[in-house]
Amino acid sequence: MNISQPGSHQRRRREKMLDAAEIRLLILSFLQQQPAHGYELIKSIETLAQGEYSPSPGIIYPALMLLEEMDAIVPQNPGAGRKSYQLTGYGEQFLQDGEQQLQEITARLKTLAVAGKNRRIPQIERAVHNLRTALNTRLAEPEISQETLYAIIDALDDAAKRIERG
Repeated sequence: MNISQPGSHQRRRREKMLDAAEIRLLILSFLQQQPAHGYELIKSIETLAQGEYSPSPGIIYPALMLLEEMDAIVPQNPGAGRKSYQLTGYGEQFLQDGEQQLQEITARLKTLAVAGKNRRIPQIERAVHNLRTALNTRLAEPEISQETLYAIIDALDDAAKRIERG
C-alpha cells in the first residue's frame, strides 16, 4: 500500500454505540424505575456510561414517539411543555421479553465506562499522546519508503500484541 495514493486518506465513520432497538429497551428500563422526560433519559444513559456515551436528542425523541405509538409508554401530563412518560403494561411485557438483551446493553455501557476511566489515567494519556505524536510526525513525511512503512506497521502490531497479552 502506498500512503500517497489518492483516496487513501478517507475518514472512517465511527460505529454507532447503540441501535434504535437497544435505545428503546434502555428507555423502557429507566421508565420502569420512574417516569421521566427525554432530557432525563439522556442523562440517565449518560450516567450509566459514566459520560463515555450520551445519546443525542435526535435518537431519544424519535424512540419516545415510536414507543408511544406502540402503546409501550404514555405521557403523564400530555398538555405540559415537557412530556414525562411512564411505562404501560405492554411496555412492561416488551421489557421483560428483552431482558437478556438489556443486560448485554448495560454490560457494554459499563465496560465502556471502565475503559474511559482507565484511558484517563495520566500515564496512559501521556503514552497515547506520545504514540500519536510520533506516528503523525512520521506519517506527515512526504515520501515514506516501503521499508519505513513496514517498520511502522510492525511496531504498531507488536505494541498491540504486547498490550493484548500483557
